[in-house]
Amino acid sequence: MTPLIRSFLLFIFTILLSAGISRANETETAGKEGGNTEIFNPGKFVIEHVSDSYEWHIATFGETQVSVPLPIILYSSGKGLNFFMSSKFHHGKEAYKNFRIEHEGKNEGKIVELNETGEVTGLPINLSITKTVAGIFVSVIVLLLIFLNIAKAAKRRTGQAPQGMQNLFEPVILFVRDDIAKPAIGEKRFEKFMPFLLTVFFFILINNLLGLVPIFPFGANVTGNIGVTLVLALFTFLVTTFNTNKEYWKEIYNPEVPWWLKFPIPLMPIVELTGVITKPFVLMIRLFANMLAGHLIVTVFVSLIFIFAVKLGVGGGLGVSVISVLFSVFMLLLDVLVSFIQAYVFTLLSALYFGMASPEHH
Repeated sequence: MTPLIRSFLLFIFTILLSAGISRANETETAGKEGGNTEIFNPGKFVIEHVSDSYEWHIATFGETQVSVPLPIILYSSGKGLNFFMSSKFHHGKEAYKNFRIEHEGKNEGKIVELNETGEVTGLPINLSITKTVAGIFVSVIVLLLIFLNIAKAAKRRTGQAPQGMQNLFEPVILFVRDDIAKPAIGEKRFEKFMPFLLTVFFFILINNLLGLVPIFPFGANVTGNIGVTLVLALFTFLVTTFNTNKEYWKEIYNPEVPWWLKFPIPLMPIVELTGVITKPFVLMIRLFANMLAGHLIVTVFVSLIFIFAVKLGVGGGLGVSVISVLFSVFMLLLDVLVSFIQAYVFTLLSALYFGMASPEHH
């Protein structure tokens, strides 16, 4: 293990352990002041740490919350376009300009519009920059810095052996080309899909890895948000649909199967058409579920510190904190492997769908 990796693991271990000790002390203090009932809600704690938000929470010190406010952009028919920072909500506890973040009911987590008496009148069109969107911007900046650097190096060292960052990423690019695109799509057609496949692969990979770094401006679980995976799967669906041939649609609506599978009930066309929809759906769910699960497990391990602190005091919290943090670090290391696997699987399946979109006539 290199010194860099050892230092990174030690840093992560220290952050998690210190956070657990601090929260354990806060939890015990709260228990002494107000009893041990309803002090710590593990379910709420876990969901809050993996869900999207209108601010980027960094740390909590006692009653002080350190967070980065994000832009709130709302449009309503009565008030037009409204732009302000999420800090105006004071961590979501107050209304501002007759807008408020709901914390319960059917609109929980959404921004609602209020009338002069404080009653909810509806939902404005919400174009706000949430933590997930900000995380996407960060990852795009990282991707641009990496690949603009690689492009300049490739031009500068034409015909020479790659060095530095180019040497690190060029084998991965060749892997996507030679082991994913060519076998799945075919020698004649793979090149037109390479920009999309490389973009999807590195976008997913970079966001998976950045989501494991618990330091601002990283740590946003971008690929653990089903909205993001939905858009990625939708792009794969659209690229597949707009690169089909007649044989592809013939195999869906009029496949070469026995007549009794098509009449009187068109079983095979229904099955084939259902497959067109379920393929991108599976892409969306697989990436979302795998990346969300890792963050959930780590948060559950950390929440054990608070639960034991409530039941047994600071001593109980400190006792279980070592085990919880060790398992959390183990899960983070496992998530590094999962990050690469999920980027590979999504890209491979996308390439397979592209290849299947242009079948040859039997």
